[in-house]
Amino acid sequence: MTRWALGIEYDGSCFGGFQRQAAHEPRPTVQGVLEAALARVADHPVTLACAGRTDAGVHATGQVVHFDSPAPRPPRAWVRGGNAHLPPGVRVHWAVPVPDDFHARHSAHWRRYRYLMTDRLPRQALLRDRVAEVPGPLDAARMDEAARLLLGEQDFSAFRAAGCQSRHAFREVQAVRVHRSGPLLCLDIRANAFLLHMVRNITGSLIRVGRGEAEPGWIAELLAGRDRTRAAATAPPEGLYLVAVGYPSRWSLPPADEAFPMPHALVD
Repeated sequence: MTRWALGIEYDGSCFGGFQRQAAHEPRPTVQGVLEAALARVADHPVTLACAGRTDAGVHATGQVVHFDSPAPRPPRAWVRGGNAHLPPGVRVHWAVPVPDDFHARHSAHWRRYRYLMTDRLPRQALLRDRVAEVPGPLDAARMDEAARLLLGEQDFSAFRAAGCQSRHAFREVQAVRVHRSGPLLCLDIRANAFLLHMVRNITGSLIRVGRGEAEPGWIAELLAGRDRTRAAATAPPEGLYLVAVGYPSRWSLPPADEAFPMPHALVD
């Protein structure tokens, strides 16, 4: 039995989220189509674990999954064979054999997300389902100032969805930045882990700051209050990307930040 780690990219607008759903669900899931494709290569059923379960409409350029298989296949077979049986909205970029104690989720040290939004109208047709349309104008400098208050290990209950099943709300935000590139604004955020809807909930409140409806210091007030009902509405899913997952070097996986760079056409 060999454990395999795979690097995955997908267009979330094609799917009802990453996690496999009940058979009667109207939309396919990323996990469902991946397991079906890899099962055809392995010639046996495959069950995947992922680094982060993304919601319906959320994209990934750097998702990592793992599975176990006794099938004697080289890495290229999982990549080429898997892609041959996948729909166009999902692609396998690499496959690496890993030790049995590797886990795509539990072995990760950090995750990095990017949220793309535009406050310019009319909206660009080619960015449909790839970028969130946000009423503006938005002040990126104010949003960046507010975002810096998220740094460090803190209680993120104010940005935690009601259905979150995590045992506690403490997370460590290791890096964060908001900047503008032409018609687009980009939130880049990296943390050891994220709560359910945490990035989209943070984004919603940063948008309120960017519109001048709240001062940057309001983010610190929300964190201290630990009350989700005081924060802004959840930002839409189509602007969110899981862009990288970081692991210790002992796993010998491809470098996370270099494996799936965002297209320059979207952001500098």
